[in-house]
Amino acid sequence: MGKAEKGTPKDLANKMKAKGLQKLRWYCQMCQKQCRDENGFKCHTMSESHQRQLLLFAEDPDKYLDSFSEEFLEGYESLLKRRFGTKRVHANNVYQEYIQDRDHVHMNATKWETLTDFVKWLGREGRCLVDETEKGWYVAYIDRDPETIRRQKQMERREKFEKDEEERMQEFINRQIELGRAKHGDEEKEYKELQRENEDEVIALNMKLPSSSKMLKASSFNKNNALMAGPKSKPKVEEKIRKETKKRTALDDIMEEELESKKVKEQIAKKNKAEKEGKAEIPWLAKGIVVKIVTEELGSKYYKQKGVVRDVIDDYAAIVKLLDSGAKIKLDQMALETVIPSLQRKVLILVGRHRKKEAVLESIQEDSFSATLILDDGQMVRNIPYEHFSKLYSS
Repeated sequence: MGKAEKGTPKDLANKMKAKGLQKLRWYCQMCQKQCRDENGFKCHTMSESHQRQLLLFAEDPDKYLDSFSEEFLEGYESLLKRRFGTKRVHANNVYQEYIQDRDHVHMNATKWETLTDFVKWLGREGRCLVDETEKGWYVAYIDRDPETIRRQKQMERREKFEKDEEERMQEFINRQIELGRAKHGDEEKEYKELQRENEDEVIALNMKLPSSSKMLKASSFNKNNALMAGPKSKPKVEEKIRKETKKRTALDDIMEEELESKKVKEQIAKKNKAEKEGKAEIPWLAKGIVVKIVTEELGSKYYKQKGVVRDVIDDYAAIVKLLDSGAKIKLDQMALETVIPSLQRKVLILVGRHRKKEAVLESIQEDSFSATLILDDGQMVRNIPYEHFSKLYSS
């Protein structure tokens, strides 16, 4: 019987049957063939191709078992890392997502009989953190990537440094408070709760206020002193009184030091920002030069690969064609560096008054990271930094 014509109800029914997962009992891992029903699976097991695969498996069963187990482990760990990261998740949830792929390696083709055995093996080998609860087994991926470990160590060092800074600041504040108490002779007062022995007793407050005659005499005395001092010395007297009335505390000293340190940090940050902006303002890209990719954000496939600048975009970006693969990538000049050719080769000057002039590399000064170039008119230019010229591409 031939295949159903495309678009017919029979064809649509066949597509609907083939879509999604089928029964595991009718799947042959050696042939990687999924049968729809028991009759189809029986016909497949009697086929010549299946018999050949069984003969191959009988020659070295451990080889195929290890291969299937390795593929299953790689797929499961890849999904766990990509989908959940280092979060704690139910092992069966990860497995249900893994088997959504029709071409996945089935569990019964591996050396693990059940998912529980597989999870326990992950814990014993130290590949994942596993724990058993009432709801089942949970797994958490352990990221052993060198870059991730390096970032974690860097974060730990930063947290430790910040913690040390906080402890030092707290010690400094406590020391200043003690010095302030010792300087001003402040003693901690003990406050006690008011206790009345007799509820009927009347509370009397003994407030000794100066008499009105004494207050008038004191005010007139201060006024006479101010008149005797004269109009010029009046601000000085007021300032002296203000300084005497307002005592400087240890907390004021601490706040002043924090403000000064904050201003210094802001000045340093502004200086660094200005330096970075000043460096980024100099465009050096040009068509036809050979450059090297120095950023790791594109992955190891493109890191330290050389290419030719085919086009310059807005002075600071370029379309680079890789020499090995021929792929074209758009990159910023911060992700590229110049290439130094061998002696007597053509270069293009990128920065300075000889910009966009071709020259020949005469010699290299490794101590000063510079080179001597000879222009086309015979003029010799010395002490040109490495980043101010690059190799010219010659097809």
